[in-house]
Order: sequence, then structure tokens, then C-alpha cells
Amino acid sequence: MSRWHLSAYGTPPDGRLFRTLRGGLVQESGYGEVWARARGKALTPAAAASLMAKRPYDLRHAAVSTWLSSGVEPQLVAKRAGHSVAVHFRVYVKFLGNSDDAANAKISARLGERGTPLA
Repeated sequence: MSRWHLSAYGTPPDGRLFRTLRGGLVQESGYGEVWARARGKALTPAAAASLMAKRPYDLRHAAVSTWLSSGVEPQLVAKRAGHSVAVHFRVYVKFLGNSDDAANAKISARLGERGTPLA
């Protein structure tokens, strides 16, 4: 859908994806109204009543969390998200835990061992 939108409407010189009919900035209240209607149409009534993707920003948070929990290097995720590494670790550190088995497998592979390193 984004590709279609870009081919149909393009972007203004400042690169924004969405704009008003006259080419102006879409105000925050406008995004909120459209988002609320879209959630109502796209989600089940129970999901729409929940906090899931309550704000567009929640999708960004979900994406960053998914990248981290998938094993993408934190420095790369921070760069893609536009965070400093310090802010990134402060906000998303909870998604970096509970991966001892994966970390041990990576260390063993690097060392060319079959055993599990001490944790």
C-alpha cells in the first residue's frame, strides 16, 4: 500500500509521505482521528477495545522490539530507529535478556566448539 501511495501521490520536497490536500502538514489530531477509524475497521471489536496499537507510535515500538528479540545487533537497531545507543539501551534493555542459549550457541560457533561455554 505504501508503494502504491508513493507512486500515486509522490512526496513533497521535504520527503513527507502524507500531507493535507493543499500539501500542508497533517496535524497530530488528524493522524489520531484516522488511526482510530482504521483500527476500528482493521481489528476485531475485542482487539480494537484493547491497548494494542492504540497509537501509531506503538507500531514503531513493536518493530524495534521485534528487531532486538530477533537478534539484530543493538547498535544497528538503534541507528535504524534514530536513537542514541544510550537511549536505546535504557528503553529497550528488557528485550535483550533471556537469550543465554542463543548467546552461548554464537560463542561456541565462533570458537568452533560443540560444547556450551560457561554462562
